[in-house]
Amino acid sequence: MHSAPRITVEVPVLRVGSGAGDYEALGNYVDALRRPQGLHLTLLHIGVLADFARDIADWTKGSTTAGNAAGTTVAWLEGLPVLAGFAARAERLVLLGGGRVSGLEVEVPQHVRDYQVSLVKALHELLDALLVDNVDDFILSSQALGFRYPRWTPHIAVGRPKSRDRGPWDIEPVAVEFGPSRIRNRQFLPALDAGGGCRDQDLGLPGAGGGQ
Repeated sequence: MHSAPRITVEVPVLRVGSGAGDYEALGNYVDALRRPQGLHLTLLHIGVLADFARDIADWTKGSTTAGNAAGTTVAWLEGLPVLAGFAARAERLVLLGGGRVSGLEVEVPQHVRDYQVSLVKALHELLDALLVDNVDDFILSSQALGFRYPRWTPHIAVGRPKSRDRGPWDIEPVAVEFGPSRIRNRQFLPALDAGGGCRDQDLGLPGAGGGQ
């Protein structure tokens, strides 16, 4: 298990329903309901930066070093446009992570779906710039990225399922308010060196493994 923080592009949940009671009512379906202050909807998962950089270095057989892959990725993340806050709706719970997590399935506006598609397209462009060939194959095989499904399902992980059933479960419809998009764990991104890369020690990699 990784202790290093995972990097994602996400939107924070500001409010579920019209008050605390609307969220707490999900406890009828979910065990260990998560604190509402930490809820979010993931738009793009990058994973542990060092792992992502190492995946690229391995795939390119060293043509792109881990340090340069990490540095380019950090600069790319910092340059992503911000999605403004928006309102959405949820009316059912679904199972995630092989059935270990319950999530609110969220009906997001079309412009949010368009933004998420633009992130995936930008990821393709990033990988092209990093000399990754067969980008689709890389995305599906990268352990760091963890892409398991071809279609994005907007959801908010809220706790553990009470039932052993596979669901989904209809709930009383609730409005969900989201804040502007942000980079999760941004404060843990390493600083760039003069050449636009990251030092191996900043990534937690062995001295000879990645950067120059």
